[in-house]
Amino acid sequence: MKGPRATHSPTSHSLVSLTCILTYQSHLPIPKSSLSLKPNTNTYPHPPFLSVVHPYPHTQQQTLQNHHTTIHREREMGTGASKDADEGSKEERDRLDQAGGQLYVSLKMENRKLTGDLVPHVYGSVPLVGSWDPSKALSMERESVSMWELSFVVPPNHETLDFKFLLKPKHSNAPCFVEEGPSRLLVGGALREDARLALFRLDSGEVLEYQVFVKADRVSPFDLAASWRAYQDNFRPSSVRWIPDVSINSAPQTGGENGSSVGLELDLEHYVVPTPSTSANSAHVYAANMTENPRSLISGSGSSSYPIKEMEVIVPDPSKMFQSSGMVESKSVGTFSPLQKQESQRGLFVDRGVGSPRLVKCSSSNIFSTDLNLDHDTKNSMPAAAGAVAAAAVADQMLGPKEDRHLAIILVGLPARGKTFTAAKLTRYLRWLGHNTKHFNVGKYRRLKHGANQSADFFRADNPEGVEARNEVAALAFEDMISWMQEGGQVGIFDATNSSKKRRNMLMKLAEGRCKIIFLETICNDVNIIERNIRLKIQQSPDYAEEPDFEAGLQDFKNRLANYEKVYETVNEGSYIKMIDMVSGHGGQIQVNNISGYLPGRTVFFLVNTHLTPRPILLTRHGESQDNVRGRIGGDTAISEAGELYAKKLAKFVGKRLKSERAASIWTSTLQRTILTASPIVGFPKIQWRALDEINAGVCDGMTYEEIKKNMPEEYESRKKDKLRYRYPRGESYLDVIQRLEPVIIELERQRAPVVVISHQAVLRALYAYFADRPLKEIPHIEVPLHTIIEIQMGVTGVQEKRYKLMD
Repeated sequence: MKGPRATHSPTSHSLVSLTCILTYQSHLPIPKSSLSLKPNTNTYPHPPFLSVVHPYPHTQQQTLQNHHTTIHREREMGTGASKDADEGSKEERDRLDQAGGQLYVSLKMENRKLTGDLVPHVYGSVPLVGSWDPSKALSMERESVSMWELSFVVPPNHETLDFKFLLKPKHSNAPCFVEEGPSRLLVGGALREDARLALFRLDSGEVLEYQVFVKADRVSPFDLAASWRAYQDNFRPSSVRWIPDVSINSAPQTGGENGSSVGLELDLEHYVVPTPSTSANSAHVYAANMTENPRSLISGSGSSSYPIKEMEVIVPDPSKMFQSSGMVESKSVGTFSPLQKQESQRGLFVDRGVGSPRLVKCSSSNIFSTDLNLDHDTKNSMPAAAGAVAAAAVADQMLGPKEDRHLAIILVGLPARGKTFTAAKLTRYLRWLGHNTKHFNVGKYRRLKHGANQSADFFRADNPEGVEARNEVAALAFEDMISWMQEGGQVGIFDATNSSKKRRNMLMKLAEGRCKIIFLETICNDVNIIERNIRLKIQQSPDYAEEPDFEAGLQDFKNRLANYEKVYETVNEGSYIKMIDMVSGHGGQIQVNNISGYLPGRTVFFLVNTHLTPRPILLTRHGESQDNVRGRIGGDTAISEAGELYAKKLAKFVGKRLKSERAASIWTSTLQRTILTASPIVGFPKIQWRALDEINAGVCDGMTYEEIKKNMPEEYESRKKDKLRYRYPRGESYLDVIQRLEPVIIELERQRAPVVVISHQAVLRALYAYFADRPLKEIPHIEVPLHTIIEIQMGVTGVQEKRYKLMD
């Protein structure tokens, strides 16, 4: 039937002792004596319990289900009211009644047929509205295209609700339409009758039907207060809301930052602290010495002869691998990792988000199996990765030729052209993406088998003994690489001059049917760069460690180089990548022939953006945030007083450290704690990256680890077992973070000026692991303390690390 015209002016509501409950769980240490459950009519223009129906995005809502102080009872259309409740729930409800427990009620209406400008409303008697005047009806909020909802709390002395639904025009004072039939009666969270459709008859005679859902939870006053406090903390307007994504402070700020409390020592070395034992200090080590150890020489016989045709390649028996017939689904952890056999479950953890096959549930609720038959080689060659890397791996493994499951990148080039350095960087990049990659350096094999004191004559093309010896160690290194691939390796980087077609043909024959080959040739025509590389070679290479005369060593190496130049043949066969004068970062070109597939494509993309220009990269976490003080994860709170002090100290540090640089940039996440930390820095452009945001904690956002352990014990234990692959419900894993950080890594490699990255703990762990070449499994445990700067120096000698601690 038709109701009276509604006036949409603000009205007062006769509400007493109602409060707000949001679909968000957070337990803050608030004394019960400080709880106030009455609305502040001076603050809210409408009842506070109606202020926001769903304050968090749907993908991050946190409900109060399954909490020790919550009884969940749901009433949906067609189900009716349950007349029997279990004894435990009844006892809990009685206990909450005595403690002042209240009902959290959610009313929903759904109509998949669009209704134009008609907005569903609710009205009724005390305590819902206090008036059957339709002009005072409460608007429902749109939850989706077809669903509307209204959520509110009912105090214990008003647990009987008498209400009806109505439709109001959105933009006019046209008459509203009240649902047909009797009023609805909700007593103690249960409807007195089965839920029925809400029917509305319009002026045209058309009848609109809405499906109705009613849901009620009994909650304690403590939960109400905690949820409201969490809402206030997390939805306080951001202080950086209107700062553009790219900005620059052109003038120094005045005020307290110049005080003695934020002063820095003139000598920045005063703040240097020791780096971890596994720090990113590769510049002090000869790159070839960090490559794969020659196991065929170390563990082989003492014979001086290694005929290629007599070499054995030991392949593990597939029947002894992955013996379990079932797979256990873990909610958030996995790829293929062995699991100890137990009475109730056995098999392998499988993560649905890390490139795993489709799972089909078996008769047991805990046992899963796969309908895809993955052979032993395929299982071994799957990367420890998520997202694009995992998807590409699955496509290549399932559809490509068997030999393409393993990739050999064979370096080609004259000595002192940066082959080993390029191979080391590419190895580090592919490892960080999750691919099992190793670097095999033939020079290391040569030194171990024939000694390090070989003169330039050993490398003459007209020295048959020398040629045979060099081919022999090359074959040994290649067979070691193939053996490693058959045991689970994915990408082998084969580092040698490989300067003749005859040598490359030998390698291609060895690889037939076993792996895919791509040649990577480095060509440099810059005389100054070549001279610099030669001198570094003499200083660092074990070949000249026992040569006391630097000039004599320099002349010998130049003679060796001349021997290679006489017979050098550039690559024109097979699949290849040519890097021509790319090392300076200024121009150059890259030539690609017959390159296809995900890994070769990523390799080309990486090499296009890499260079050897020296520059520092400064990594630091934001200043201490308010959530850091409270021990809460995620969120978007401002920084604390200590955080503000660090921001000022950081600005002074950056000004001193980069004062001689012609250009630099400041990168932050889009969260206000990093933007506020960067705000005192002047004179450099600031760029906000969404990719630098903290790991998404999903439904755990805003909680403490103790709260997760108490309220979500299964999730807590899953995270504890495998922090690398654990994915927060509706959130991210560390592998997810690595995937979204790849564009950041590529841009850091491409930049020629210094960069200051102000980000978050999980993100900086992943970035630091790339530069330090740390294994993926270590990333969640890397120490990145607050108020500390990690300086990564990138250049021709590798990566150096230095740490500065500005304050405790």
